[in-house]
Amino acid sequence: MQQFIIYALDHTDLDALNRRMAARPAHLEQMKNLRDNNNYVFGAAILDENEKMIGSNIILQFDTEAAFYDYLKTEPYVLGVVWGNIKINKTRVANLGL
Repeated sequence: MQQFIIYALDHTDLDALNRRMAARPAHLEQMKNLRDNNNYVFGAAILDENEKMIGSNIILQFDTEAAFYDYLKTEPYVLGVVWGNIKINKTRVANLGL
């Protein structure tokens, strides 16, 4: 499996948080589906100093890079124009035998 880390900051316009909240149920449902298919490793919202959600940090794993990008095309935060600045890197989560 290849692992990918997504570091995505939301758009900063006045309606950005509303778009995030509108897309959030579908995003969380997709994360549950990814978990059930062994693609989900970790996910967390990025918060500002006031604990307002301003982005996402997600680690996913897929058999191929193409499969990862197929997922990204269906990501509700991409389709809902929530994420504005998306950085993607390949990663490898350490197996500590825990």
